[in-house]
Amino acid sequence: MIDDSALDNQALPERTGPPKNAGLPEHIAALIGEPQYPETATFPVEMSYAYNTLSATENGNPLYWDSEVADELTDGMTMPVATLSLWMRPHRWEPGATKEQVALKAHFDLKEQLDLPEAIMSDNTMILHEPVRPGDVISHHQVLRSISDAKTTKLGTGRFWVIDVEYHNQNGELVGVESYTGFGYKRTAPSTSTAPSTSPENS
Repeated sequence: MIDDSALDNQALPERTGPPKNAGLPEHIAALIGEPQYPETATFPVEMSYAYNTLSATENGNPLYWDSEVADELTDGMTMPVATLSLWMRPHRWEPGATKEQVALKAHFDLKEQLDLPEAIMSDNTMILHEPVRPGDVISHHQVLRSISDAKTTKLGTGRFWVIDVEYHNQNGELVGVESYTGFGYKRTAPSTSTAPSTSPENS
């Protein structure tokens, strides 16, 4: 858990309006608003993922456990909303993979290309649309929405960025959008100043 006070009350980047990109390489600025990394899950949605999440959180909502309740309220079983991000998280290893699989690749690209070795996620929001149901095959892509000017916080000096992950089902229907605000930074070097020593002659 990151202490929000470590961000030193820095304003987060706006998600609307023209971004401020002072000193930002042109090839990175050109990515703002452009879909990246379109992918489709290699497995369909299934209730076992829901039950694992519900059990871990001790969520007894009958909407997710009782098919009769689900039929009445949502025309069938749906997945808990907290499982939305499961469908962008690849298995750590897959046949044919040449390196470890990671989610939110646009975030790691920015860390590397801006030479910001450290990063945290300072905010995460979710907007829900069509419900995700067992049997759905979910596709997603990432959209870099904004990058701030350089900022200095108690963590170090770097930039905030906002990345949306947009999810669609096999029918092309939007099922949800997750927005992540990250802060990539370099740690501030500790002060090397020392106080003068006190000798008996000076005391």
